[in-house]
Amino acid sequence: MSEFFATAAKGTEGALRDELREHRFREIRADRGGVHFGGSLEEGMRACFESRIAMRILWRRASFDAKDGDQLYEGVRALDLSDVLDPKRSLSVTATVKHGALTHSNFVSQKTKDAIVDTQRERFGKRSDVDRDDADVRVAVHVVRDKAELYLDLAGEALHKRGYRSEAREAPIKETLAAAMLRLAGWDRVRPLVDPLCGSGTIAIEALLWARRIAPGSLGRKYGFQRWLSHDASKKDALIEIREYAASRVLPEHEAPSVMALDIDGQAVNLARKLAKQAGVAVRCERLDARDFLGTDPAGHIVTNPPYGIRLERGESFDRLLAKGFSELKGHRISAICQDRELAKAMPVKAVQEHALWNGDLECRLYSWEV
Repeated sequence: MSEFFATAAKGTEGALRDELREHRFREIRADRGGVHFGGSLEEGMRACFESRIAMRILWRRASFDAKDGDQLYEGVRALDLSDVLDPKRSLSVTATVKHGALTHSNFVSQKTKDAIVDTQRERFGKRSDVDRDDADVRVAVHVVRDKAELYLDLAGEALHKRGYRSEAREAPIKETLAAAMLRLAGWDRVRPLVDPLCGSGTIAIEALLWARRIAPGSLGRKYGFQRWLSHDASKKDALIEIREYAASRVLPEHEAPSVMALDIDGQAVNLARKLAKQAGVAVRCERLDARDFLGTDPAGHIVTNPPYGIRLERGESFDRLLAKGFSELKGHRISAICQDRELAKAMPVKAVQEHALWNGDLECRLYSWEV
């Protein structure tokens, strides 16, 4: 059994835990910043392919004391990475430090890199090149309270990069956060879903991918583990099996709920339509002012990322007008991620749910109302 850590945006750890349980991963334990789980390397590969919420899948390879640079160096030197890394493959090392004698992440990453390449020189007479942007093997070191843990990053590029979003509007929400929002909002994948302020359409696209059980990995992206020395014929066959199993679970389009993406900006609607097509899902994209939206029949679920702090003509608050429109959608559930409390204050009903989560470095609230 190997140990893995699926990283997640702060506040979405519970959603990721529930997702991994749904996909029948084992030894699941939520923690700050992500979720631990166990299994074979193939299970780590499957998590990369299946998870909509994880940002990275890290394979824990070692844990050792690191009270100073020498102890860190010797701990890494004792570790054998020759199963995944040879001198032909490039290397990158990132580090985080917290509450210990080692206080500089750059120093920790440099020491770790030195230990790895010194071991290679001793064994092979040559060493890997460092490539900070596109390394074949990515190493992550976390030193907390003088204890180091070394991980290999199976994902390569961050997992929010599904492959369908070739362009985006200004400040788009990440695909992983959109997927977490949908789960945290309590969408049942049956009721009609609408994002009336869709921007690039990420929430609506992620909703329909989830409802149809289309795995994020089905969209054609590559993973870091495919560039490792260990990715031999048996691992390639295992990845083919993961893909085939995922494909066998996909629901046909006619069994999926209605999902709509609306926006007052025609260019945004056109982009959402283009990206939905690239993702292979039939999102209904239309130009419409969110304040003019009259709801769905039967009553559906609104999930959206509204702009904030906007003042209209005569100083009128957009949040107030949006809340007025939302309050008229009787029978609907409204969920919105907000970077302030203005929309919540303007809603005539109290939120039935309020969940703190982070959009990058911004602390936000995901509110849900029943109207």
